[in-house]
Amino acid sequence: MESKDSAYDTLSVSICDDSALMRNLVSRIINDTPGMQVVNKAINGQMLLDSIPLYKPDIIVLDIEMPVMTGVEFLKERKARHLNIPVIILSSIATQGAAVTMQCLELGASDFITKPGGSASSEVVNVGDELIEKLASYGGAAARRNGKKIPFTDYFLHQIKMHRAEQFVAKKKGEASADASSAQMQPVFSFSQEKKTPAVITPLREGGHIKLIALGISTGGPNALRDVFKMIDPHLRQPILVVQHMPAGFTAEFAQSLDRICPLTVVEAADNMRVEPGHIYIAPGAYHICVEDHGLGCVIKTNQDPPRNGHRPSVDVLFESVAKLYKNNALGVIMTGMGRDGAEQLAEMRRQGAWTLGQDEKSAVVYGMPRVAWELGGVQKQVPLMQMADEISALARAHP
Repeated sequence: MESKDSAYDTLSVSICDDSALMRNLVSRIINDTPGMQVVNKAINGQMLLDSIPLYKPDIIVLDIEMPVMTGVEFLKERKARHLNIPVIILSSIATQGAAVTMQCLELGASDFITKPGGSASSEVVNVGDELIEKLASYGGAAARRNGKKIPFTDYFLHQIKMHRAEQFVAKKKGEASADASSAQMQPVFSFSQEKKTPAVITPLREGGHIKLIALGISTGGPNALRDVFKMIDPHLRQPILVVQHMPAGFTAEFAQSLDRICPLTVVEAADNMRVEPGHIYIAPGAYHICVEDHGLGCVIKTNQDPPRNGHRPSVDVLFESVAKLYKNNALGVIMTGMGRDGAEQLAEMRRQGAWTLGQDEKSAVVYGMPRVAWELGGVQKQVPLMQMADEISALARAHP
């Protein structure tokens, strides 16, 4: 990103929903956001397909249940036509049928948001921030790959928050606010993506045998984990514990969807579940997970303590327990995600002598969590997504 002030391109969004009310409400949220603009609204998947060559959206917000062509049918056709436009699922059926949501991810959707139970605008606004974050993350990454000048996610969202604060203050003072619609806005960003020199951590002990692998991931995670686990070494014996930021009700189905493509056994973690070789454990939504030694082996413990770094499950909670129990006999991996969850405790794992990896900037949908972990000195090596499975497998084989 350029360090001097400069104008950026607008992120273009298509909305596909058979409800006129939802189309208008979601459009209002997007158009009131600096740097984003709704370029097209469709009432079913077929209309959306027909409109793509004309409007060329950077990203799509897609409902699942629609007449003529459903969201699932659209995703199948999108895949057949090799359309590489990212898709965010926004549907009430997501809360009713996690299996349908996971099917959408398997068909190439980037992520999902559960539509509020009611149709009141106040309820839709409740998912507005999450929607904007994912549009900025997935849409921004895709638009930059296609040559558009879109700011990196952290700075994009910071500018959005600053704009909202200015609008709020102006409203409180009774001043005439600027045009609320961002469709005409060309935001100017004065932030630089300056790299910080990583802190230096001197481990308390040398790296030992890897007995357990802990992995933390957030925005961009569902598809990234599919890429990693379908290529993981089928002979890998070390158990893998995963925290993927995901709401309650979806992680069991998510684990099953990963199990279908992974040579290892993938399950949703549960309280007092014994950690077994060759297994991958996905943290259940709304529960932290940690590890404890019960004499005859390691077991997983779950709890509903307050969120940490704004999340439950939290990567930091898992990494902290692994650092205490396994010290230098573990491998910590941090991948794409917004914010800093997991960064501090990955640095603690490194301090204890654990092996550590972080996803690199180029392949991360959001280079947030891995960036902070790198700056704190917690990452020994940064790895592209498509090499992560090989890197994990090689380390596990080298230090069994």
